[in-house]
Amino acid sequence: MLDYLNDIDTEVLLAINGLHGTFQDAWWWLVSAKWASALLVLALAWILLHQNRRHAVLVLAMLVLTFLLADQLSSGLVKPLVERLRPTWDHSLDNMVHTVNNYRGGMFGFVSSHAANSFAAATLIALIMRHRLVTISIFVWALLQCYSRVYLGVHYPGDILGGIVIGTVVGWLVWLLMRWIQRRWHIPEGYYTRTDAVVMTSSLGLTLLCLLIATLSQTL
Repeated sequence: MLDYLNDIDTEVLLAINGLHGTFQDAWWWLVSAKWASALLVLALAWILLHQNRRHAVLVLAMLVLTFLLADQLSSGLVKPLVERLRPTWDHSLDNMVHTVNNYRGGMFGFVSSHAANSFAAATLIALIMRHRLVTISIFVWALLQCYSRVYLGVHYPGDILGGIVIGTVVGWLVWLLMRWIQRRWHIPEGYYTRTDAVVMTSSLGLTLLCLLIATLSQTL
């Protein structure tokens, strides 16, 4: 059964990774970059500046905790425990996996830290702001980042799915903790308007536009 699932995992990886081209390489490389979420972070910071100070500080603290937990669970615990080689380190896939800028990542890939971190943050933000526009935009961005990791050949789809599960659970548990802290110390809930949702969604649109311009500047 495990061999069967591994075969499917490899086939899907090679199918996605095999769609490479000059434009795609540049695009997904930029999407996967650590700084690619900068505008979304700035948009969230702007929104929190207009919230109650105690609520804003709590949200920031919970976001930091979310990233720490998701990253440590994925990179600090699961990866060294499972020791599943990334596709770029698996010699059985030599000359089959297309790499971009000779990037191979660390040796072990299960589970994906990108997937865990992005879905943990997306889950927490979606539960805090509770607006359809925010939920859609933040999870679309998380999925794009996940796809980029498979395209770049540094993760199997199974690595991504594992990261999504861990990230979603972490985001939900941290949100429960946040709710308990709010009740325990009488910290007010946030009041997020449609304008806030538009700001978050627009920041994603602007991010994609900037990445597109940067990609075109590199490939034309």
